[in-house]
Amino acid sequence: MRNPKIGVALGAGGARGLAHLGVLKAFEENDISIDFLAGSSMGALVATFYSFGHDIEQLIKLSTAFKRKYFLDFTIPKMGFISGKRVKDFLKIFTHNKNLEDLKIPVQVIATDIIKGEKVVFKSGSVADAVRASISIPGIFVPEKWNDSLLVDGGVIDKVPVSVVKEMGADIVIGVDVSYVKKDAEITNIYDVIMQSIDILQMEILAGHESTTDILIQPDVSKYSSRAFTNIEEIIKIGEEETKKFILEIKQSIENWKVRNQDET
Repeated sequence: MRNPKIGVALGAGGARGLAHLGVLKAFEENDISIDFLAGSSMGALVATFYSFGHDIEQLIKLSTAFKRKYFLDFTIPKMGFISGKRVKDFLKIFTHNKNLEDLKIPVQVIATDIIKGEKVVFKSGSVADAVRASISIPGIFVPEKWNDSLLVDGGVIDKVPVSVVKEMGADIVIGVDVSYVKKDAEITNIYDVIMQSIDILQMEILAGHESTTDILIQPDVSKYSSRAFTNIEEIIKIGEEETKKFILEIKQSIENWKVRNQDET
């Protein structure tokens, strides 16, 4: 009898999305293997880097050394303030310019087509192109041109893509949600306006997907800004500690699945 296939959906959340590294670290330390990954926005970046095969401790070191100024290339505002070329170059370097189908763990990346108003799921092709599209916060990044489409942040249409990992073939679906609407938030610039607006729009999106999620992990990183890449070690630690609370439940779900499917060869 085979083990159940475990799919993990990593959600959008800006800097808070680095909590995903803590989630993955807890999985590794407790021998929970991942068969499928899907990600939106920062979740897409973490999913592809992890699927590439980077050691989790290396990814944590990389994230704590992250400085936005090295990756942001400002342009004359037309469709966004940041052109995104530096980010794409960064993605190409750290994934060796590979395609999604070349990664060690099957991974799919979600973006939003703002022309057709549809979800786009990258299943193959350039990792850098897919992730660049998925992290393109509307109004901040220039949208990614892809075929006849203009693509923006995957979190706009599917904050935590649990349905995607289910369709990939996962028997047990784990969602990780790191986004929050921070009430009484200090709104001081256009980035704050855009990010707060997106968070509000997404409030009800996840509720419709909970029926397809076997386990939903929600690290409480609400006190941290989604745009400030500071306190990264704390954010990662919160992701790790919150996931540890679910380890027994995950392992029990695995055993329950085996019992239900004990006649499967």
